[in-house]
Amino acid sequence: MNVTDVDLVMSAVDPKQYPKTGYPEIGFLGRSNVGKSSLTNVLINRRDYAHTSGQPGKTQTLNFYEVNHKLYFVDVPGYGYAKVSKTEREKWASMIETYLTQRDTLRGVISLIDGRHEPTEFDLQMRDWLEYYNIPVLYVATKVDKISKSKFKHQETILRNKLQLKPDEELVMFSAKTKVGKDQIWNWIENKIKA
Repeated sequence: MNVTDVDLVMSAVDPKQYPKTGYPEIGFLGRSNVGKSSLTNVLINRRDYAHTSGQPGKTQTLNFYEVNHKLYFVDVPGYGYAKVSKTEREKWASMIETYLTQRDTLRGVISLIDGRHEPTEFDLQMRDWLEYYNIPVLYVATKVDKISKSKFKHQETILRNKLQLKPDEELVMFSAKTKVGKDQIWNWIENKIKA
């Protein structure tokens, strides 16, 4: 998709605040500092539109980015950040669960995992949760430019095995630096919003 227009239309914490346009939505999930904002910026061809924070746990709302007046990218607060209080984490969990399970216009989620390491316990819990609720998901391994060429295939196999992906389930190896994986991700999004 050629992105010509992007607008952060709202930051919401409650269903009453969600957009009412009826455009299809794609959620972006991942633990804090996994590269959600960097991926968003690459997909929309903007350098710093989605704010990349040096402070994990900073996004505390669902941020709705309207793309080309036809869909929303929804940046979901990062999970697994220890310095946030238990009460705050529970509040976020409830807000995220409400959005992911009750939003009719949600077409699927992109679940980001740091491609350099094995999936964390939080990543695996999120995988189980998305499977339980039968939410369409695309797994994206980020920061893959930092993996040496000789280890690339091996790391991809480790990630697929740990995530227990079936042969027909896609895992996109992505780098915000080299833009590798961008087209695959857009193909998945376009197929989902047409459905």
